[in-house]
Amino acid sequence: MLWMLFLPNASLFLLLLPCFPAQDGGGKEQSTDVISAWEGDSISITCPMNRSEYQLGMYLRVVRQNVNMIYCPKDNSPQINPAFANRVESSKEGENLRITLHRLQESDSEIYKCIETLRIKEIHRKTIIVLVKAKSRRSLEQSPLHANPGRGQSVNITCVLNSSRADDKFHLLRTHVQPGTVLSVSNPNGSEVSPAFGNRLEYSREGNRIVLILHKLQEKDSDNYICAQEVKGSPLLFASGTMVLVKEVEQACEKSSWDLYALLMVVAVLFCALVCCTLYRVDVKKYFQKKKHNEVYEDMSYNSRRSTLVRTNTYSRGE
Repeated sequence: MLWMLFLPNASLFLLLLPCFPAQDGGGKEQSTDVISAWEGDSISITCPMNRSEYQLGMYLRVVRQNVNMIYCPKDNSPQINPAFANRVESSKEGENLRITLHRLQESDSEIYKCIETLRIKEIHRKTIIVLVKAKSRRSLEQSPLHANPGRGQSVNITCVLNSSRADDKFHLLRTHVQPGTVLSVSNPNGSEVSPAFGNRLEYSREGNRIVLILHKLQEKDSDNYICAQEVKGSPLLFASGTMVLVKEVEQACEKSSWDLYALLMVVAVLFCALVCCTLYRVDVKKYFQKKKHNEVYEDMSYNSRRSTLVRTNTYSRGE
């Protein structure tokens, strides 16, 4: 069937062909992106392209629906799946292919893959998880709505799924600061944790209730964490999320510094008040006043007596 790739209508063939697994062909797969938007909005997906001489084009695949949304040949006009007609635009920007999806619907909540077609193989270039937030209802329950742990502390996130079937896949996603996948669980015995969390994530499930614990949190872990569930025959289900804001060390140090300054000011005021009270009760003058009065009195008495003894009486001499 590969010989049909060289036909003039190969682009249409690739678009409508039932999707077969794409081989990486040695190509390096990029990290998963997460895009969150409201119903009625538009989103843009950027697919990286190799631009080699063996390249035929790029198509965006809707993984769970097992269809191709759009196929963009290397040198021809793009071919759009009729199910997405009048809602999809594409443009080539350097080494990237930009695909824009307008008037989002709740059914657009899906997992998408950018797959580049070469003459003899296909290369999986990128994975995108799209969450279309419905304004009317929420699919999953999640608590708490927000958490404000300190650095090095932990936070518990509880998700209640719509079903407890073992074959339903579960994801914990980051959607704001550093969009990406934190945890993916394909079955009870198979899970994949983001390297950013490594041994810092604890996961347990009982029925349709899932409890996740994020340990040793850092400032860079601050983000909105959303539980998502893949249920067969329905769009990707997800909750409102938990906004986690990790307290920064600088703020704690600054608060401690202000507390110390306030304490020192109180101590200084109390010390001044004590000194003033002591000085008020003690007659300070007797410690600092010099005893000049007695010395002058003695000198004057001595001089007065001396003058009296020396002076002669003129009348006694008969003058």
